[in-house]
Amino acid sequence: MKVTFLGTGTSQGVPLIGCDCEVCTSEDKRNNRLRSSIWIETDEVSIVIDSGPDFRYQMLRANVRKLDAIVFTHSHKDHIAGMDDVRAYNFFSKKAMNVYATEETQEALKREFYYVFHNKQYPGIPQVDLHTINHNDSFEINGLSIQPILVKHMYMDVLGFRIGDFTYITDANYIAPEEFDKIKGSKVLVLNALRHEKHPSHYTLEEAIEVAKASGVKQTYFTHISHQLGTHSEIDSQLPDGINLSYDGLTLEL
Repeated sequence: MKVTFLGTGTSQGVPLIGCDCEVCTSEDKRNNRLRSSIWIETDEVSIVIDSGPDFRYQMLRANVRKLDAIVFTHSHKDHIAGMDDVRAYNFFSKKAMNVYATEETQEALKREFYYVFHNKQYPGIPQVDLHTINHNDSFEINGLSIQPILVKHMYMDVLGFRIGDFTYITDANYIAPEEFDKIKGSKVLVLNALRHEKHPSHYTLEEAIEVAKASGVKQTYFTHISHQLGTHSEIDSQLPDGINLSYDGLTLEL
């Protein structure tokens, strides 16, 4: 299984519009972060987790020629806003895009992309097949088994996912013990680490480090990073062994 980080930034991306801080003006490409998303490939399937505002460019940049499904973590705009661009995949595959989401996220998709689900269908609109995720139940996409992990994003329920030896969690600041147990035994954990200062709905860097250590996972990568965290080279060099910052374009083989 191959995992590609399509985007590793927070909701506003990095650089931030109008900001001239050290991170936003850096020439290190690792400090340029699109909104958070990953692409997972096996011999049998190609899926993306979340399609934020940068979805079209992410698909072009990573040369994602075939896509079987989009799996959504939650309904915030920085994770769903790009779904309209599945139209290209509809055109070339001649079939609807499979979309996996909770009922709550599906309701948001129906509001944001009302024309997709309207009785009067217009030519060229996205074609999607909705599949409901229950956080208590694993599901499969073309033989790829996915186990949801329910986390809290302040008051909001968000899904992380355990896929084989790989666990992906973004937009979290609390994981209940019974859900945390689902992480254990993974070889790689991806976890959000927004900044140093306390935040109401995201782990800080210090909090994310503690979660990573408690999980017992040998290798952790942090994602959903803001410009407030600091430059990639500076922060990554200070992290404990087995913990690193991710960056756009990073690929993992599991």
